[in-house]
Amino acid sequence: MKIAVYDDFQLGAVDGEVLYPIGHLLPEALDAVPDTRVNWLARHWSAMHPDVVRQGVPVPVADVRLRACSPAPRHVFALPGNYHAHLGEIGAMTVSGQRTANEMGFFLKAPGSLAGAGDAIELPPGSARRFDHECELAVIIGAPAFEVQADRAAEVVFGYACAVDVTMRIDPGNHEEDRSMRKSFKTFTPLGPFLVTADEVGDPHELRSHLRVNGEERQSAFTGDMIVNVWQAIELISSVVPLSPGDVILTGTPAGVGPLRAGDEVEIGIERVGSMRLPVTERKTTPPRVF
Repeated sequence: MKIAVYDDFQLGAVDGEVLYPIGHLLPEALDAVPDTRVNWLARHWSAMHPDVVRQGVPVPVADVRLRACSPAPRHVFALPGNYHAHLGEIGAMTVSGQRTANEMGFFLKAPGSLAGAGDAIELPPGSARRFDHECELAVIIGAPAFEVQADRAAEVVFGYACAVDVTMRIDPGNHEEDRSMRKSFKTFTPLGPFLVTADEVGDPHELRSHLRVNGEERQSAFTGDMIVNVWQAIELISSVVPLSPGDVILTGTPAGVGPLRAGDEVEIGIERVGSMRLPVTERKTTPPRVF
């Protein structure tokens, strides 16, 4: 099933070009914290799945604003260096070099960097820095999980989504900020367009992905080429910190990362997961600190 988060964090079951609201199936208490509805749904999905039927008045997807499909995770984890062809491709502008996720583990992005398919990627205004796109498969966790072995990891996955990991590159000798900060600007983690439940996606290691900028293909990959696969990533992360329903894991980018500029349009697509188009703009407000 495809699940949309839209407008004021309502939830809907997607059927082609329309969605059916399913908020009535959730506790009214969640109306006080609407962005956490997906977390509740993920935790209780196995009990309520048969009740999520396409009923009521359908709403055209084109008429709503799509939000990040897991808008309030406790954590957004990400894997560096997880495709061999990507290692070292941008030279001194990366801190990873030839090291992989096996050696470096994971890092964190701020949940406040999440955006949806209805949003633009907003670059910091007046910056001379380079900002890159990274095409990634995102995993959304569906159950509390700690110290989960890889052969049981599929049991704690709720679903998958497309993600773009936007990154401000380092400027060696001048600007070498921490990786998490450079990846955590507002809107730097588009996640969507929908959350596709694990049963509909099947094996996450058999998917083709692509990313295009202004129609030009920049990235194309097969998820089976990950160095640390989805199950191993869950084992790795849960060996350190407990995972919670709604948590997001970005599984790393393949080769072909490249710069984004205001005025560009990014299209990301992953087989059986979906696709979304995102305009790139420059943020209209000027922050106290300019990068």
